[in-house]
Amino acid sequence: MIYFQLDKSKLINLEYSLFREILRTNRAGAYSSTTIIGCNTRKYHGLLVCPLKNMNYERHVLLSNVDVSVVQHDKVFNLGIHKYRGNHYEPKGHKYIRNFEIEDIPKLTFRVGGVVLSMEMLLSEKEEQVLLRYTLDEANSPTLLRFKPYLAFRSVHRLTHENLQVNTKYNSIENGIQLRLYDAFPDLNMQINKPAEFVPNPDWYRDIEYIKEYERGYEYHEDLYVPGYFEVPITKGESIVFSASTNIHKTTGLKAKFTKESNKRIPRDTLLNNLLNSAQQFLVIKDNKSELIAGYHWYGVRLRDTLISLPGLTLYQSDQHIYKEILEKTIKRIQKEYLIKNPDINQIDVPLWLFWTLKECAEICKIDKIWSTYGSVLKDILNFYRNPKSEFVKCLSNDLIYAKREETPLTWMDSMCEEKPVIPRYGMPVELNALWYNAICYAVEQAEIAKDFAFVAEWSPIAQKVSQSFLNNYWLENEGYLADCIDNDIIDKSIRSNQLFAIALNFSPLNNEQQKSVLDIIKKELLTPKGLRTLSPSDPSYKGIIINEPFSRDRALHQGCVWPWLFGFFADAYLNTHKKGGLAFIKRIMEGFDEEMYDHCLGTIPEFYTGTPPHVGKGAVSMAWNVAAILKVIKLIEKYS
Repeated sequence: MIYFQLDKSKLINLEYSLFREILRTNRAGAYSSTTIIGCNTRKYHGLLVCPLKNMNYERHVLLSNVDVSVVQHDKVFNLGIHKYRGNHYEPKGHKYIRNFEIEDIPKLTFRVGGVVLSMEMLLSEKEEQVLLRYTLDEANSPTLLRFKPYLAFRSVHRLTHENLQVNTKYNSIENGIQLRLYDAFPDLNMQINKPAEFVPNPDWYRDIEYIKEYERGYEYHEDLYVPGYFEVPITKGESIVFSASTNIHKTTGLKAKFTKESNKRIPRDTLLNNLLNSAQQFLVIKDNKSELIAGYHWYGVRLRDTLISLPGLTLYQSDQHIYKEILEKTIKRIQKEYLIKNPDINQIDVPLWLFWTLKECAEICKIDKIWSTYGSVLKDILNFYRNPKSEFVKCLSNDLIYAKREETPLTWMDSMCEEKPVIPRYGMPVELNALWYNAICYAVEQAEIAKDFAFVAEWSPIAQKVSQSFLNNYWLENEGYLADCIDNDIIDKSIRSNQLFAIALNFSPLNNEQQKSVLDIIKKELLTPKGLRTLSPSDPSYKGIIINEPFSRDRALHQGCVWPWLFGFFADAYLNTHKKGGLAFIKRIMEGFDEEMYDHCLGTIPEFYTGTPPHVGKGAVSMAWNVAAILKVIKLIEKYS
């Protein structure tokens, strides 16, 4: 079954096709990304985007795009498409597209008169190499293919413009050329699997426009350098492979390599398989060690994201060794950054997530003897909060944690506007103390299993005190939900999703009736088909849409935008409360994510959505914790079924 299949009517409609993206990544940290019709709409798009070690592993666009033309009887039909200043598209190759599908890898089919040409794209799994395979399915006359590469050689965060510093020289290599536009960059080797003629014709293509950058309020025009073009004959039924890589390859092996790499891919035939495919894309190897990228196109490794994502991404994987390795590396980072150095105060909750992650991963990764293996670091983290080193963190007399630093966001709601936090949440954000209580209870549970009775005797009374203090401070009896944040006598009663963690973590200070009340409020005020809003629409501060102006995104990000990763916790709490009786409801919500596979970036889940329907996908095109959350919900449905 082919899950993704789009016909001509959708593909030639630029209002549709320019807002559907594809993303492929590999273990080397490289990625390839563009729209389904090959027109780049972001500065982050490119066919070969690589992290460069000598530039602190920052990703750089080497090969931005390749235009392919069909040449018959001296007539040239360019199948590419670029947007230029003034809403001008040239060439208009999308009008030749007849079909787009993804079975294992993306495949575009073009028809030009009697010519039918298909194009498939993939990244080599472990090296910086993109492979494009063109197959001539139909042709009645001698046919040439012309490949015109568009080069950028710049950071994904910047744009390039025509300049005199560019090195226009190239070297001939086997069936291709090697060039390097600037000294600090690696060579780019462009090769074809059979003898091809390279025709030098250096030129700059000016004022290429990226509409997604315009929407985000950033600079959106760029000049790209084209060194010339390749010409190669092709016959009916033949496939030609174009390779762009930082290494030189034996061209006789390119076709076999394409087939071998293609066979490794997970079929994209169900929601689960799409998410598993996406889950693999966050795994990268740097300096021979595995790590989790938080999201694409612009995020790197983030501790909180890694801890929240790990359990869900590990589900359904046959080899958990990599994930255990990432967990160990993450623990070492927590020790170094929080327990040895001063804490990163704008991520004050991060170490407490480790307790939840360990409990979630213990069964999946078959981690035995939690206390003997991790007890030391868990004790250190608890003592870190009970006796803080930082002047900005306090453990109050009621044993709740208080954190405040002016002009600095403290939690995951960390958006900034004009150098100030949009939502400061100073003092006692509700999820911080929900995590604190959960951490103490989990540590006591594991200590009891390991017969560490001294620890149990010390921390059990603290857990009880934290539980009572939590209820005394956060529970709003008349409203039936939890305060979002407390700073001395200032109580923020905004209905936000952060209170969810007090009922969705493994240990809750609330009784069953209180948990159900909180769940009902969240369901009524915050739940959408794409996840949970960060603020109730009834709140005067609610911002349900994002407009094309500076800071609009930052103002709305945590003032109403919808975050899918929160749905994983909601589903867990909902099914824990309603058991099998809640299945039908959760399944209905999941239909929204099945539909999402066709939107934004195909086969994955974007960073967030606008709070107001139709809940448009925004931000990074693919986020690890979102994919992990929906994988977890699929597993929960299986469990309760």
